Order: sequence, then C-alpha cells, then structure tokens
Amino acid sequence: MKKDLRIIKTQNNLRQALTNLLKNNSFEEIKVSDICSEALINRSTFYAHYNDKYELLLDMINELKKDILLKVDYDKNSNNIREYYLALIKSLLDFMENSQNIYKPIIINNRNSIIMDILLDVISKDVENNLNDYKNTLDVPVDILTKFYIGALVSICVSFLENPNRYTKKELINYLSKLIPSI
Repeated sequence: MKKDLRIIKTQNNLRQALTNLLKNNSFEEIKVSDICSEALINRSTFYAHYNDKYELLLDMINELKKDILLKVDYDKNSNNIREYYLALIKSLLDFMENSQNIYKPIIINNRNSIIMDILLDVISKDVENNLNDYKNTLDVPVDILTKFYIGALVSICVSFLENPNRYTKKELINYLSKLIPSI
C-alpha cells in the first residue's frame, strides 16, 4: 500500500523542523508548539501524525538510522572484532565529516539528552549483534564488550566533531588500531 504523499511531506517537514530546532536547543527545551511554528503547521496537524514530540523523535531517529546505514559502508564480513570495529569507526567518521553541518550542532547541544540515549541504543544493537558472532572466542561477556566499544566510539566521534582539525581520520584510525587488540 502506497503512503499518501501529503503524509510523507508533512512528516518530512516535521522531522526537518525538529532537526533545525535541535541545532540550537536541547530536546528537553523544545515544545510541540516550537516544532509546529518551525514547520509552519497547526498543532492539530502535528497530533494527526504523532502523539507527542518523543514519537516524532523516534521517527526522526529511525530515518537517521536508515540514512546512517545507507551511508556507513563498513565490512560486515570482517574476519575479527578488530577489523569490524575499525571499519565501523572509519565509516562513522566519514559519515559525520560529510554530514557535520547537520549533526554537529545536534550532538554537541544534546550530548546529555534522550536523543543521545536513543542514538547510542541504535549503534549498540548493531555492535552487539556483530560481537555475538565472535562470542565463542571471547573471555568477556558481549554486553561488557559492547559498552566498552560504544563508549570509545562515541567519545572519539564527539571529539572529532568538536575538534575536527586536531587529528585527521587517518590518524585516529591508526591510533585506534594500536589500541584495539586482535581477538
């Protein structure tokens, strides 16, 4: 069944409005009325599509996830965890560099926000699923290893966005390759 183009346009408009607002505000500060004003729609139109701003955020995160998965091109058939993780971080750094005008202000303004929790959850699931493939070779529980890798991934990516000229992507990958043991 095809979705009505007006619905698609309105939902895209609302996601874009939220994205614009997140560039200068934390998610917690944004009200539905702010989103409606930015999108130039009535509140009744907003509520015809979403129950609240959290549902819109989840929709936006799901679209972002699709966007990331389309653009992040890491080798899912890596021979070991080290190769997988280095490929993942390189791809995420490439994605962030190419999209930093959109995501840099959102991540910087919302680092301690629900939006980061949701993004972390999305990335964590992918990392955990891939680490499960290697669980027979590990002496560390997968959930601990996932938290370890995600913590480093987020920290490196945020640092890269905040100080893009401090280290090149190549330098970061080289340093990480020295830190991550082959398992």
